[in-house]
Amino acid sequence: MLTGYSALGDEIWTQTDGRIDAYVQGVGTGGSLRGTAEALRLHVAAIRIVAVEPAESPVLSGGTPGANLIEGIGMGYVVPLWKPGLADEIITVPAAEAMALSRRLAREEGLFGGASSGANVVAALRLAERLRPQATIVTLMCDSRIKYLSIEVYKCH
Repeated sequence: MLTGYSALGDEIWTQTDGRIDAYVQGVGTGGSLRGTAEALRLHVAAIRIVAVEPAESPVLSGGTPGANLIEGIGMGYVVPLWKPGLADEIITVPAAEAMALSRRLAREEGLFGGASSGANVVAALRLAERLRPQATIVTLMCDSRIKYLSIEVYKCH
């Protein structure tokens, strides 16, 4: 039995018709990334799994904990559900870049999410620059903007 198995991996597999090359997600508790990655790897062992963490607190990638403005990811310590070796790569994203992309997604695409969603998309775009043009990369926008209207990510800029 897989400890972190997630039906989300099966859903992603179905929605992409099995055409997925990489899965990118920020690490909060580690449970969602772990469960989804384990489920996806049951379908395709060669899938590239990419973890995302704040550049200001890059603990999982061997750095030092620090102040972190990306809510929901980057706990400042190695979380208990983190499984070393699960991710093929860890991409660090600066909070300013994550917030800027969150605002851009809201303005240009009508997609509202917090900084963690912005960080996921930043990392997915960076990965896309390195993979073949036909590669399918999946990431998540984990939440809606509504709870962020009064904090830094959506203050008037």
